[in-house]
Amino acid sequence: MTMSGVNKSILTPVDFLTRSVTVYPDKTAVVHRDQRYSYREFGERVYRLASALKNIGVGKGDKVAFICPNIPPMLEAHYAVPMLGAALVSINIRLSAGEVSYIIDHSDAKVVVADSEFASLVEPANLPKVESYINVCDANAELPLGNLEYEQFLLTGSAEPINTDIDSEDQLITINYTSGTTGRPKGVMYHHRGAYLNAVGEVLESGLNTRSAYLWTLPMFHCNGWCFTWGVTAVGATHVCLRSVIAEDIYRLIETENISHLCAAPTVLIMMSTWPGARDVKIGRTLNIMTAGAPPAPTIIRNMEEIGAEITHTYGLTEVFGPHSVCAWQPAWEQLDEDQRATVKSRQGVPYIVTHFMDVVEPETMTPVPRDGVTMGEVVMRGNNVMSGYYKDPEATGLAFAGGWFHSGDLAVMHPDGYIQIMDRKKDIIISGGENISTVEVESVIYRHPDVQEVAVIPVPDEKWGEVPKAFVVPKPGSSPVAEDIINFTKQHLARFKSPKYVEFGELPKTATGKIQKFKLRDREWQGRRRIN
Repeated sequence: MTMSGVNKSILTPVDFLTRSVTVYPDKTAVVHRDQRYSYREFGERVYRLASALKNIGVGKGDKVAFICPNIPPMLEAHYAVPMLGAALVSINIRLSAGEVSYIIDHSDAKVVVADSEFASLVEPANLPKVESYINVCDANAELPLGNLEYEQFLLTGSAEPINTDIDSEDQLITINYTSGTTGRPKGVMYHHRGAYLNAVGEVLESGLNTRSAYLWTLPMFHCNGWCFTWGVTAVGATHVCLRSVIAEDIYRLIETENISHLCAAPTVLIMMSTWPGARDVKIGRTLNIMTAGAPPAPTIIRNMEEIGAEITHTYGLTEVFGPHSVCAWQPAWEQLDEDQRATVKSRQGVPYIVTHFMDVVEPETMTPVPRDGVTMGEVVMRGNNVMSGYYKDPEATGLAFAGGWFHSGDLAVMHPDGYIQIMDRKKDIIISGGENISTVEVESVIYRHPDVQEVAVIPVPDEKWGEVPKAFVVPKPGSSPVAEDIINFTKQHLARFKSPKYVEFGELPKTATGKIQKFKLRDREWQGRRRIN
């Protein structure tokens, strides 16, 4: 550890591994299929990776890109790369080849480590800055990118601990690229201090401890797994890897590995709750599930709790290291009925213990909105877990930090008790005949329809009203709802002008983290027309 004096040390999540290797050397750290690594073995693998990377020239300020699913090499990279003072670039495995190559090149990555299943996403001819390619052969034994194989590469390094090359808490630890829904992806720069504190925040808010077993249903490439890549290690808990998010595999591991914690987007919870064998699963301990992403409908929360899960709803963005707020449970809510509890649990809540600062404001004046649960404004944040900025994009950074706060782009209300509730993204709010319609509100109602599995609501052009709601619905297996059913159902629970004018059935486009890509639906509906707000 680099010391800054007798009463201060640099905060870096790399030190979590050092402690757990010392305190829990023989405890199981990582599980992947039939592989089990103790914390001593996990540490040795990390040290070998760091040493091997150093041997091929990786050092302070360099970037190392990883394109892997949730398998041990991806986890090991979260420690080995920062140890060298380098920055890890974890890349979304569901992006196109063009997007992946853009990120590798834009991030100035010196080394690329790719799982063989996803190596086709890498285009070496377009990557002049990359000096070395390493193949991870977890799915098959192919070596599509040169001749370096990951396990053999580890053997070129030393298992002895190495000194970390970290001079400052503000030093770059990772770059995480946004999904690029409006133009090219932006590189969100994380610092060691924010990664350390947000990892501690996850431990506190999720209740992780040394007896916990964490299942990797959340992609490690997404906000570095919301910093659970570091938080699970911090308390000496067990990482249970999961290559593909398949309901049957999730429930099998919940049983066999006695899983206590997992994180998932609402779409994964839908998949889990609708799996035919879900109610037959024997959950041996309380299953704590943290969810974030699109605001989960109360119905989704209720369905998961019916099969024995305890849901904690959090909210955040890539720019704030993942979750920033949590719907902290209030004892008074115990008196509410099941539907009421699910409704309050679907709110985005209050700042994490380690984050503190969040508000809902009128974005032009930065004036806080009334705490009435009705007046909408933009969610803004600041604090230790806000990004350093966008890599090589000072203009976008300046806009994001206008007024001394990070602007989320999310519209919300502030309730009298200080809990926020997201109503929509600024770009998704429907303005129909001068009335604001929250797509989240409409979706929450449609989710209560017995034949609906998933739904997305967007604005579509209308000659009279300017724009009106349209619902895209994924029916539950075996059901055959019609548009009139959905429209009439919403009219029973909402003002008539908020009900969708159109309903279309079919699959929904999604990101790798399970978020519905409304922009694709909007682009199709508004093609050739300009939307004016």
